[in-house]
Amino acid sequence: MCLGFPMTVVSGDALQAVCERKGERETVSMLLIGSQEPGTCVLVHLGTAMRILDADQSRSVDAALDGLAAALNGEDFDSFFSDLIDREPQLPAFLRKEK
Repeated sequence: MCLGFPMTVVSGDALQAVCERKGERETVSMLLIGSQEPGTCVLVHLGTAMRILDADQSRSVDAALDGLAAALNGEDFDSFFSDLIDREPQLPAFLRKEK
């Protein structure tokens, strides 16, 4: 399983950028997505920005990561996955059988 973390671009160019997450800064490769304006949310995996995230996607990934941490600590984690509670699982569109 691979984990990506949402980070916010602070400064940079098309090659690399300084990005921040929860007060920690890291230099991130921007080769896959190009130069981004400061304030842009990106998904970072192994020091590389993999894609641009909108604010809702960034919050959703952060909540899932916080929920995973809570579960690993033996804490209640349902509140971190409020978008999944009382919802039937769904296949992604590309796996659904057309009717």
